[in-house]
Amino acid sequence: MPIVSRHLRAVSVATAVALGAATLTACGSSDGDDQAASGPVSLTYWAWAPNMDKVAALWNRKNPDIKVTVQKQASGDDLVTKIITASKAHQAPDLVQAEFQALPTLVSNDALADISQEVGGVKDEFAPGLWQQTTLGSDAVYAVPQDSGPMMFYYRTDLFTQYGLKVPTTWDEFAATAKALKAKAPDRSLTTFSSNDAGLFAGLAQQAGARWWTTEGQKWKVGVDDAPTRKVADFWGGLVAEGAVDNQPMYTPAWNKALNTGRQIGWVSAVWAPGVLTTAAPDTKGKWAVAPLPQWDTAKPATGSWGGSTTAVTTDSKHKAAAAKFATWLNTDPEALAALVKESGIYPAATAAQTGGALAKAPDFFANQPDFYTQAAAIAKTTAPAAWGPNVNVAYTSFKDEFGKAAKARSKEGFADALTAMRAATVADLKKQGFEVAP
Repeated sequence: MPIVSRHLRAVSVATAVALGAATLTACGSSDGDDQAASGPVSLTYWAWAPNMDKVAALWNRKNPDIKVTVQKQASGDDLVTKIITASKAHQAPDLVQAEFQALPTLVSNDALADISQEVGGVKDEFAPGLWQQTTLGSDAVYAVPQDSGPMMFYYRTDLFTQYGLKVPTTWDEFAATAKALKAKAPDRSLTTFSSNDAGLFAGLAQQAGARWWTTEGQKWKVGVDDAPTRKVADFWGGLVAEGAVDNQPMYTPAWNKALNTGRQIGWVSAVWAPGVLTTAAPDTKGKWAVAPLPQWDTAKPATGSWGGSTTAVTTDSKHKAAAAKFATWLNTDPEALAALVKESGIYPAATAAQTGGALAKAPDFFANQPDFYTQAAAIAKTTAPAAWGPNVNVAYTSFKDEFGKAAKARSKEGFADALTAMRAATVADLKKQGFEVAP
């Protein structure tokens, strides 16, 4: 296999990725090695979602010639590193569960195969904004969407009524609501700005139209501080500086207590929030409702993603067609999707599975809002495109450090400075890795 230069791999979201994928496929599996020619095939699948082995068992019972063995893994950066290490040693599994933002990193390290020929026809099963993230803006397809995390606004219905608040439909209304609540109840906050999970901020920037990583010719262009992201940073920095919202991190005992006692009466989160609220604020069951995120432009409704993963086929797999067939079944077959919801507790990326069936009934915590998943499905369809790069982990780490300091200081200027520092750290790391970066 010809060696793919570092700068060519850097443009894995543009035209060069198609060239690289064609080259890489030659040294991965060939369709001639697939199941029909040599009898039964055994595939290995690295995944972290719980009970994925039970879902795979449904496939194995109906497809005795293509057996899938699930090997449970840790999630996040640890798994990405493990996949890359295994790929460099040509010992990667056939399939991997990969978060959307990890795809460019895996592609730029030659770890994922282009399965565009094997998964033809499934594109329309998913929201355009989700499918786009598996193509990296090219004609290639590097994974099939598995689950998603459309963002929504959660609020305490009883306390909104008590303080005469209306559910905000725009971000301007959101700011006004936060200030109105503070004026009426200084000890309560509409929400908090948290710096300990960069996924929240990334999703808000995505909703605003941000493009954090794009390409310019043979170079990466880092837009971590682009105009949409600066708009989001300025908005939240202003609220924090004024004291209109809290500045404490999420997932702490203090944050749990604020939710449980009503000191925080709203939360910008994602579709998986009911599970968190169940443990963080057990005394508030039946008092919450969900609504779409406030909008920057109500004529063009959009939401961001906070979480979500895919099923990808590796370049090491000797059975690419068989692996792609399983990935397609896993994420589009009604029985498989129902099992993913029941056994793995995911919110499926496939739009047809987001209402009815296993999701016909609202989460227990939201029994007061029987149309919970109907609303969630409508919101999910508005998922905005996202642009990820090969060093998301560095950008996220810098966000936690820089925005953590700005939030603690309650400084609006600090939020702007944090964004500048976040971009600088991202650019420096890309250059350190040997990538070319556009000004």
